[in-house]
Amino acid sequence: MPKPGPRTTYRYSDEFKATAVKLSQLPGVLVNDVAVSLAIHPNMLTLWRKRAREGLIVIKGVQVEKDIAAELKELRRIKKEFERLKLEHEILKKAIAFTSARKGTSLPSSSTAKKPTP
Repeated sequence: MPKPGPRTTYRYSDEFKATAVKLSQLPGVLVNDVAVSLAIHPNMLTLWRKRAREGLIVIKGVQVEKDIAAELKELRRIKKEFERLKLEHEILKKAIAFTSARKGTSLPSSSTAKKPTP
């Protein structure tokens, strides 16, 4: 359900749009990563990319620093590593729960059982 009251709409400058489009066109950079880093919705960036292809947004002359592209690639790598570690953590939690449950229901081993004396 939408929030009550007037809607907040943001207006972005043409320079901001052109820079966002240019960033998203760098090799090895995902549109979603650019959108997240600029705090905009990925569909909005996709729309801007379409308008740039149609010539409605001029991206020529916009300079993008190479270190920004490197940061976006690093962000994607870190996110992928985080997801992998999160999955490993969940697996370890399940393994601990499984082994803890088995200890409570297992039979005593032969080494701990008392042997009859002859």
